[in-house]
Amino acid sequence: MKLSDREQAMLAGDLGAARQRAIEQQIQVGRFFDAEDFVAVAQAHIMADTESLGEAGVDFLEDLAAQEKTDNQVCIPTITDPRGADFNQFERINHDPAYVALEQRADKAFRALGILMTDTCINYQTILPPVRGEHLAMGDTGVVIYCNSVFAARTNYEGGPAALAAALTGRTPRYGFHLDQNRVGSRLFHTEYQPKDWSQWGALGGFIGRQMGSYYEVPVLTGITDPPSSDDLKHFGAAMASFGSTALFHMVGVTPEAPDLETAFAGRVPAAHSITSKDLDRFFASYAMADDGLDVVVFAAPQLSLFELDRLAGLLENQQIHDEVSLVIATSPENKRAAERLGLDDKIVASGAVLLEGVCFYQMHARELGEANGWTRLMTNSAKLVNIIGGYGYEPVLAPMERCIASAVAGRIVP
Repeated sequence: MKLSDREQAMLAGDLGAARQRAIEQQIQVGRFFDAEDFVAVAQAHIMADTESLGEAGVDFLEDLAAQEKTDNQVCIPTITDPRGADFNQFERINHDPAYVALEQRADKAFRALGILMTDTCINYQTILPPVRGEHLAMGDTGVVIYCNSVFAARTNYEGGPAALAAALTGRTPRYGFHLDQNRVGSRLFHTEYQPKDWSQWGALGGFIGRQMGSYYEVPVLTGITDPPSSDDLKHFGAAMASFGSTALFHMVGVTPEAPDLETAFAGRVPAAHSITSKDLDRFFASYAMADDGLDVVVFAAPQLSLFELDRLAGLLENQQIHDEVSLVIATSPENKRAAERLGLDDKIVASGAVLLEGVCFYQMHARELGEANGWTRLMTNSAKLVNIIGGYGYEPVLAPMERCIASAVAGRIVP
């Protein structure tokens, strides 16, 4: 790989051992992907909940944090994905204190490295959204696909160690979606049905994601007649990324790199695959149950925006969650504070729901949470969550927010 003078200095150890180790790792990644050089990145976003890190990962972070501050501080704005524990409310959901303690150790180490503990997967809605053409090193799948598609910024999926390396060097190998040729559409979908709520937008994204066969495939969607909101695109992209490992989509007339079909495909427009309301019906049916049993309703994955919290508070006002059902909600720390200031938190909590901050349900040792609380049947409006949570021993049901709330109040899945 071609190295700049600064990159040569990092490799020689002139800028400290931490940066030397980081760029050595990045060079190996770059060689693997045939990257010619590095590209400077403006932000890094680190996925590093302790369910993924484990004891060894936390030990590594603590060792790095113990080095000289002149050597180990991140050199670009660096933020974090949701953590694995809400330090203020973990007891309310019977979260094992041992997991919480491990998370607190990781949190302390990250702070010592100069990392901003934003603890969110919706940073693009709350913290310094990127701009078109800006190169990033983002981790979370929903963050990557939203930044690439909606903002036309440029990032690959960066695992925790890769994002940390980018934070220390301010660089990432120039491959994948940093390159123009990999951002051109490869498959065309035409929807004959306009989604009407967040669960339907997620189902549409999940349906397309299921059709993807490669990380490098770029789906292009036509047929959207009404401009989608940020939350619509959030659920759409997060589900597509979860089901298809997709990092970039184009929506003609909506996303910046697809003003028209010809531009999205660089002139070579393929035949379209049509999507109908029946396709979405079948998608929902694949997450339906034969009986109406219900243990927990979860709103997470991705974390809720302020607008989603406002909708939720309105649905829960003067309602009471059934004694045999739990309602768990996850949002960012910024949105939690805003919800408190606006009185939304009071309405939500008065219903018996638990509003967690800085976490996401499936990153919180979800299997152990289920065992501790007797949760098996889970209902949500997140298509991303239903795709993931079955692997933790749950039986997931996908439904609109309104039906989820009605079911939590009734104590059973309602039609």
